[in-house]
Amino acid sequence: MASAHEFSFKTLSGEAYPLSALAEHPVLVVNTASKCGFTPQYAGLQKMWEAYGPRGLIIVGVPCNDFGGQEPGNAEEIGQFCQINYGVTFPIMAKEHAIGEAAHPFFRWVVAEKGFLARPRWNFYKYLIGKEGTLRDFFISATKPEAGRVRRAIEKIL
Repeated sequence: MASAHEFSFKTLSGEAYPLSALAEHPVLVVNTASKCGFTPQYAGLQKMWEAYGPRGLIIVGVPCNDFGGQEPGNAEEIGQFCQINYGVTFPIMAKEHAIGEAAHPFFRWVVAEKGFLARPRWNFYKYLIGKEGTLRDFFISATKPEAGRVRRAIEKIL
């Protein structure tokens, strides 16, 4: 697959969320978790959503329980956690696997596109998708959403 637009997630309420509907927008896909040392990055993601959303950036959170069982909640609990603790208003999807045999095809695709180092090794890996659906860059868990490197990459494709 040559484009992220070929993939679809499900929202917390179970509705289809095709990335093709986001064509012509840059997209930042992030595998998230509620009980992780990186969970405070939700605040930075929300600030990015508020700053760059009006300019076209779409942020998509994809909860994942693959790393240390740090996303044990159901859809309702995940949504409430994000809203109550971080005021998240960007789209949060249903829980998915990011690694292993059951990995969502999107996460398999990022590895095929950018190689072994793009495979998420923990929660809060960030994948920047260009307007045309190509994987432009990725950022590891330790790279905060507000890092200059992330901001420059987003500014470049807005």
